[in-house]
Amino acid sequence: MGFGNLKSAAGLKTLNEFLADKSFIEGYTVSQADVVVFQALNGAPSADLFHALRWYNQTKSYKSSFDSLPGVKKPLTQYGGKAAPAADDSDSDSEDDDLFGGEKDTEALAKVKAKMAEANKKPKKVLIAKSNIVFDVKPWEDTTNMEEIEAFVRGIEMDGLLWGAGQLVPLAYGVKKLQIACVIEDDKVSSDDLQEKIESFESHVQSTDIAAFNKV
Repeated sequence: MGFGNLKSAAGLKTLNEFLADKSFIEGYTVSQADVVVFQALNGAPSADLFHALRWYNQTKSYKSSFDSLPGVKKPLTQYGGKAAPAADDSDSDSEDDDLFGGEKDTEALAKVKAKMAEANKKPKKVLIAKSNIVFDVKPWEDTTNMEEIEAFVRGIEMDGLLWGAGQLVPLAYGVKKLQIACVIEDDKVSSDDLQEKIESFESHVQSTDIAAFNKV
């Protein structure tokens, strides 16, 4: 079970595949599970592992408050799915013998080369430039309904916008701000436009600030 060795390429690939349809390691908010996996890494995943890199940057933005995050730390091996089984060397050797050891080895080799050439012709996947942003949304006063503010913010829908975790952070005199993360596609969504949309909720929102901005 688990991701395997997260300091290896195989482990990072497993983590990236696991996060393809998930915001965090467990659930929809950052927790101690994310802290355990984050601390098992040597550093940020490479740009081609964009799901893992998005999660890494988002978790890193909470680094100063790791100790106060919800959840209970478990061993690393208890997080994630099953690692892919290792290839059976004996099977692969026998397949190679069958493929190239008979009378039709030349024909079989030609077919393999043709398939490899066809695969190389396929267009390579274009990487989409994305950014991970954490907004601080400040209310007018301590009586402002923060649930309504979060509901309004999450109700903003744009092509290329994905909302992540949100939390209330104390400011002063009983006032709390909403700190909420999102991932945007740079060519489709402008951070300035997004701020304007949030601040248009004038009856509740006093102002917004960008607490963190990282390229994914």
